[in-house]
Amino acid sequence: MKFTVHVTSGIAFLYGILTVTAAHAELSAEDLAKIAQNPVGNLISVPFQENAYFNVGPEERTQNVLNIQPVIPISINDDWNIITRTILPIISQPAFTPNGSRTNGIGDVQVSAFLSPANPGAWIWGIGAITQLPTHSNNALGNNNAGIGPTAVILHLEHGSPWVYGVLVNNVWSVNGSASPIASSSASYNNGLIQPFLNYNFESGAYITSSPILTVNWDAQGSQQWTVPMGGGVGKLFKLGKLPVNTSLSGYYNVVRPDFAPNWNVRLQIQLMFPK
Repeated sequence: MKFTVHVTSGIAFLYGILTVTAAHAELSAEDLAKIAQNPVGNLISVPFQENAYFNVGPEERTQNVLNIQPVIPISINDDWNIITRTILPIISQPAFTPNGSRTNGIGDVQVSAFLSPANPGAWIWGIGAITQLPTHSNNALGNNNAGIGPTAVILHLEHGSPWVYGVLVNNVWSVNGSASPIASSSASYNNGLIQPFLNYNFESGAYITSSPILTVNWDAQGSQQWTVPMGGGVGKLFKLGKLPVNTSLSGYYNVVRPDFAPNWNVRLQIQLMFPK
């Protein structure tokens, strides 16, 4: 009986995805690429983002981080949506000593929720909260304190214009007060993120992109606070059957970075899209 229910539910889910995708088959490749570039777009998407960080640590080795980043919109009413964005990192951490071994596992998950207008104009915005949870599988891959803070995004996306540009920001403070039931003995943290993005789209679904991720550790001192990358890359929207798939490849050089931080980052992303 349970097996029948699961099979029926699975068929219904797949049918829903195929129906939704088919309903948006008339959207051009350029339109779909622009939708994919909206962090608070009203569609389900599942990006897989592979990051290779070069020359990490005193031994100058490579760190790999695969971020699985599902985006799920929730309709409140005709005027408002809540857009949830989750980042689950799968990390391969290099050793920081000559004879050390690599550490592999899951890092700390971050979940953002944005309140955003359901029917925006050319300017689109979202504001909400971000939480960090200690889901790491090894103490070398995360912090035992949970965290919380504000997050916001604003972007310009206009029909007929090839440009999509904006910025996403957040800041996460650890929750480690003695009265907190989820406090731990791990070090506290206060981390900020600024991600500006600029995309120029072509009719074919190809585009040029720059989306550096600037980070700041407010608890660090002087030149150890900021990581500031510069760079960009290219992307292409294509269809796997009727399923839109957004792909991009970019590279960034850290013009400002703390000691032992990577100097280069190569980012490869494959994003499965399920438009409503």
